[in-house]
Amino acid sequence: MANGIAILPDAQLEPLQRSYAQAVARRRRNGAVSKAVLVLCIAAAGIVGEVDLPKLAGNIWRFPNYLKQLVPALTWASFGADMAEWFWGWKPWSKLLLETLLIAYLGTLFGAVGGFLACFFSAGNVAASRVALFASRRCLEFCRTVPEIVFALIFVVAFGLGPLPGVLALAIHTAGALGKQFAEVIENIDMKPVDGLTATGASWAQTMRFAVVPQVLSNFVSYTLLRFELNVRGAAIMGFVGAGGIGQELLTAIRKFYYSDISAILIMIIGTVMLIDLATERVRHALLGLDERK
Repeated sequence: MANGIAILPDAQLEPLQRSYAQAVARRRRNGAVSKAVLVLCIAAAGIVGEVDLPKLAGNIWRFPNYLKQLVPALTWASFGADMAEWFWGWKPWSKLLLETLLIAYLGTLFGAVGGFLACFFSAGNVAASRVALFASRRCLEFCRTVPEIVFALIFVVAFGLGPLPGVLALAIHTAGALGKQFAEVIENIDMKPVDGLTATGASWAQTMRFAVVPQVLSNFVSYTLLRFELNVRGAAIMGFVGAGGIGQELLTAIRKFYYSDISAILIMIIGTVMLIDLATERVRHALLGLDERK
């Protein structure tokens, strides 16, 4: 031993060096294969999607030009008048935006209730039976796999134009998404309270109520608030198919090339979403105790 470092004999060192070299070569080979597969997938996606790079390069200037047209001419001398002209329709737009918020609120509320009722059957550690576990998981998969806009189109045909199709579409999709998230939260709980109540002869419903819900309620509320933020964005799109909200007005402005109206409506939507995001973030942090840790 020299300077506290053990030197292995060549007979023992050579197999270790050979094994290390083989491991390095294998890792490099796997990395090269992964990169090649990624490049092939990108190329295949481009071919199937009919991506035309020369056409993209030749027309890329249209995007910043379109954004430039969205912003009206504003001058300091007549700034107030210019802003008033830009947001000339803020009163009717505000009413439609409020309708959008109500659609998102009701869709989130009904969806959260549905997801809450289904999540206990979808969690593998507390499900009442294998049949219920399989059926509930497949049902939630269907609800969250179909896009909200597709549900909205179906309900517009069934119930006509208005907010109701938007509420139902968001509620179904929200139930599928939140049901999955709620079930994952339940699958990570401490099972000792569940085992204790089961040992005392409590029913399955009583066990869920007193052993599971207290452990997961704050996370459930946090996920629901986060989903509400997403549904506000989704509700703004519902109007594209006639399902109420400000989306119909935005679509009309886009189709008629009312550039200033498009930007004004977008600013109102973005501002509203930002305010909701800030408010719900504070509530989520308070529920999870993040503010106390700072």
